[in-house]
Amino acid sequence: MKLFKPKFILTTSITQFFRFEQLATTYRTEVLAGVTTFMTMAYILVVNPRILSNAIYLTQPGDLFNQLLFTTAISSAIATALMGVLANYPFALAPAMGLNAFFAFSVVLDLQMNWRLALTSVLIESLIFTSLILCNIHVQIIKAIPASLKHATVAGIGLFIAYIGLSGVPEAPTLGAGIIVASKATLTTIGSFRQPATLLSAFGLLLTAALVARHIKGAILWGIFATALLGWILGIAPSPEKIIALPEWPKDLINQAFTGWSYFTPKQIWNFLSVTLTFLFVTSFDTIGALTGLGQQAGYINENGELPRATKSLLANAVGTTFGSFMGTSPCATYLESAAGISEGGRSGFTSVIVAALFLLSVLFTPLFAAVPAFATAPALIMVGFLMMSSVQNINWKDPAEAIPAFLILLTMPLTYSIAEALAIGFIIYPLIKIFQGLADRVSKTAYTLAAISVFHFVLRS
Repeated sequence: MKLFKPKFILTTSITQFFRFEQLATTYRTEVLAGVTTFMTMAYILVVNPRILSNAIYLTQPGDLFNQLLFTTAISSAIATALMGVLANYPFALAPAMGLNAFFAFSVVLDLQMNWRLALTSVLIESLIFTSLILCNIHVQIIKAIPASLKHATVAGIGLFIAYIGLSGVPEAPTLGAGIIVASKATLTTIGSFRQPATLLSAFGLLLTAALVARHIKGAILWGIFATALLGWILGIAPSPEKIIALPEWPKDLINQAFTGWSYFTPKQIWNFLSVTLTFLFVTSFDTIGALTGLGQQAGYINENGELPRATKSLLANAVGTTFGSFMGTSPCATYLESAAGISEGGRSGFTSVIVAALFLLSVLFTPLFAAVPAFATAPALIMVGFLMMSSVQNINWKDPAEAIPAFLILLTMPLTYSIAEALAIGFIIYPLIKIFQGLADRVSKTAYTLAAISVFHFVLRS
């Protein structure tokens, strides 16, 4: 019996630390919930490196894919483990969809900001984020921003991601289905389904949509690998030479956020500030919205409509983003896919610990993930965009002052390939329409400040 005593002590300590009895949960339930959550969001291990590879590389796009995958997995694991241990919630975190695209296409490719300096921006944003949380200012600032603009931002990011997934553009050599292509006559047009990659992307989209409609756990991940497998079998993409290998240490990424200052020039000061604020705002919207929604589903929201231990939850996100910038990836956020684990009964932070452990384990499968072709990940981007579009139902479409700025954010975000530009337009239009309505006194000082900053953004950018 003495042989089992250490195991018994460890088991008892874990159940007490994560409060299994108070939360009416068990080891089996928590482990199952953790596996379920991981399966629903493991697509980020392929998609995030694919997106960032368009901007973060040494000689050509994709040459740092393996290092980016390692960084994605480790950053997700650390942030998720912090959520479980600090806040004792079954929420998982990973680099945020949308912000990774903003980082790659808007910041690095459009603004021509060196990717190392862009990582410095992420680092500074995370430190500001942490400071605001510790000073209890963060939530007040977010509350001052109109709800319609926040909902439009989430949905607009969904359209942005889906547009990237549908497109076939030179700016995104490692992404895109080629279903929408450039046209001299109409700017964009439908692509050719005679292209094998485009045809397989369309197949992958249909398959993934079917799996999502059937509520299959891990639908997006299964869609990615089924499409990739078909591409390997047909010889359209090279199959992986091996499945398991030791991970590649991110020697070319780690610590670059601290050395990025060497790429800073005075001409970039406004772009740098604008990018940092955009990272801060969107990370805040994403995180608070996800925590609120997941908290409601799990029954954590109290009678005052508040999430207990919200500060610890936000800190886990902020510290995770700080660590991620150090490792070389875009900001982290809480994933709504955590709802899958909650639906399986996950109630404690031990669920998050299981997810973190699986993220760590996934780095051994880098050769498999690296062999997944772009046409197999494009359907995932489109489906994630679809899932994010549900936020539009929360916009007050009957009030023009709420609806028009929201609509412009939705319209311009994918068309400009920029979250920052779309947000700036929304921040400017909202108070102006309120003034025209004779309701200037109902606009917060924060909203007027954001409008003024946005005007300067366009003046200095032109």
